[in-house]
Amino acid sequence: MIEAKGLTKVYGQKTAVGGVSFTVQAGRVTGFLGPNGAGKSTTMRMIMGLDSPTSGDVTVNGLHYAQHKAPLHQVGALLDAKAVHTSRSAYNHLLAMAATHSIPTARVHEVIEMTGLGAVAKKKAGGFSLGMGQRLGIAAALLGDPQTLILDEPVNGLDPEGVLWVRNLVKYLASQGKTVFLSSHLMSEMAQTADHLIVIGRGRIIADAPVQDIIAGAQQAKTLVRTSAASQLSALLVGDGVRVDQSQTETLEVVGLQPREIAQVALDNNVLVYELTPQVSSLEDAYFNLTKDEVEYQSHMSGEPVAAAQEGK
Repeated sequence: MIEAKGLTKVYGQKTAVGGVSFTVQAGRVTGFLGPNGAGKSTTMRMIMGLDSPTSGDVTVNGLHYAQHKAPLHQVGALLDAKAVHTSRSAYNHLLAMAATHSIPTARVHEVIEMTGLGAVAKKKAGGFSLGMGQRLGIAAALLGDPQTLILDEPVNGLDPEGVLWVRNLVKYLASQGKTVFLSSHLMSEMAQTADHLIVIGRGRIIADAPVQDIIAGAQQAKTLVRTSAASQLSALLVGDGVRVDQSQTETLEVVGLQPREIAQVALDNNVLVYELTPQVSSLEDAYFNLTKDEVEYQSHMSGEPVAAAQEGK
């Protein structure tokens, strides 16, 4: 389990993480989401003892990371896949790590096979592709068979087969009672992988709930309507709490009314509707709704970036 209490990190005049508190429970996959500059990486670095909190506290399995006598057996982490000796082979990199914790060589071979590195294990890590580097980083995180796994963008650079492998791996580890904490920018992947989400924006927690609860919280009555009298129907539907957007000549997107209500208005006014399809919110919809005011940079339709307040990394 990971437990943060009032965790804060300040760099000069900038607050990267501002007094966040959360718990990452064992036995489930917890996703960590937020825009660039939200404080995700800083938070993960503080969990791993790579950055010291300005104030507050964070523990892993009841202790600060540095207090664990054999940390690789407690916490496995992938924070930077490039943090390897580039002239060392994947096998020797893992072997050197194993030696620091008296991990048997058999385990090195085991994680190499688990991560699909068998064919390149004797090649220098400096020549690895991004995807292979990610696999090596995951192998290193798994080396001590830790109780807690922390993965920052683990599917970055992986092909579809690799993405599926990571998804199945973290779900399996969680089913074995392990704590799994991972970040990703891929909303579709997080929706299929995570059981619970913690969303951070500008250094503060803005959501901490099961995935389905977060999606349900953003759910609105949204319906796709197709009609040859789009302008007429749009004028009839617009009102308090109702928004109508016309995306094409005969296509409306109606927010705030149920399909039955739309159909009744169309019938009462002799407007022919030839499609009426309820739209279901996705995790991506919920995420953008939560973080719309938390992004570090916002863009106008012209494509010209407009700098917003930059708080946190």
